[in-house]
Amino acid sequence: MNVDPFIEAEKIAGHNVKRTCELLKVSRTAYYARRNGLPGPRAVRDAELTEQSTVVHQRSRGSYGAPRVHAVLKREGDGCGRRRVARLMRQAGLVGRHRRRRHRTTVPDPHAVTRPDLVLRDFQPDPAAIDTRWCGDITTAEGWLYLASVIDIASRRVVGWATAGHLRTEPVADALTTACRTRRPAGPVIFHSNRGCQYTSRELATMATDFDIRLSVGRTGQCWDNALAESLFPTLKNELGDSQPRPSRAAAHTAIFEWIESWYNLHRLHSSLGYRSPPNTRLPWQPDQHTKGVRQSRKSSGVTVGMKHYPAEFKADAVALYRSRPGATIKSVAIDLEVNTETMRNRIRAADGRRSGAHSALATAAKSDDDGVQAELAAARERIRELEEERDILRRAARYFAAETRW
Repeated sequence: MNVDPFIEAEKIAGHNVKRTCELLKVSRTAYYARRNGLPGPRAVRDAELTEQSTVVHQRSRGSYGAPRVHAVLKREGDGCGRRRVARLMRQAGLVGRHRRRRHRTTVPDPHAVTRPDLVLRDFQPDPAAIDTRWCGDITTAEGWLYLASVIDIASRRVVGWATAGHLRTEPVADALTTACRTRRPAGPVIFHSNRGCQYTSRELATMATDFDIRLSVGRTGQCWDNALAESLFPTLKNELGDSQPRPSRAAAHTAIFEWIESWYNLHRLHSSLGYRSPPNTRLPWQPDQHTKGVRQSRKSSGVTVGMKHYPAEFKADAVALYRSRPGATIKSVAIDLEVNTETMRNRIRAADGRRSGAHSALATAAKSDDDGVQAELAAARERIRELEEERDILRRAARYFAAETRW
């Protein structure tokens, strides 16, 4: 039932609109918004967030879903909840790209040399360990075009990649060579992969020895042992839009180059990096080099001067100690108690103020009691007036809605 006409009638008659809305459990802001024909503040904010989410979604080439759109909006200073962004994107028809099933390209060589797993599923980013651990994999990128990649585990950057029309060792070796010549690591590098025949071949082992690379492989049938490298390809296929095949391998190679070098390595937000791009990989848990040490007390207890929260009992005891020493100074008592001198002085002043106020309190007690009785009577009269007003509003509402339902 629409109660706005009754509230409007009360307003025209000069009655209290606020009290009427409270009794009918109607938002006064919503009533005035409907009365003026203007959207409420939440609707206006939803429209702004929808427009901003659309811009971010288009800027990500239609690949970002609600989590990354929310991260971008939060970074730009637009405070809102993730579920709210998801709701607005759903209403606007904005959908991120979803992963599709991958093709099997890992074919182990039964005669390959056994190598250890030097990573052990430790794919945590670490800015202090850049170019010390890499991982890679190979997959079909477009038709019969295959893509081999090399990813720096510490920064999530694709440091090397190559394409070819076959699944032999050449694209894997080319991608690893590109990574070594581009990054020029200062020390030995661990290169982790699966047990595909390309990664266990003699050709790759010889090249790894020349570049001072230690080869590491996961277990057979355990995709989680190389999860970081595996996750790159679904992301590429989803965000690159493999639903629209390229006319040639050269066009597909160009699209991959543009996606990796101008988007993935420079601007794309990575959830494992705290929604940062690879060039900005300082994590929240890293200590700030410019943070200054905390000033400690002159004693060895480690209590911070001026920062300790003392209970009321301690404050009262400190003042009593000072008064029990006629010849002592505030500074000497503060040193003994290991507190700030100014803090001690403020406590003594506050205690002196309370002592002087106690004498005047007795003189005004009788007058306060009389004033309290008068205040209670005035509050009771005001409450009676409010109840009578509510009774009249409810009576008028009952007559109004009875007449409406009669038809």
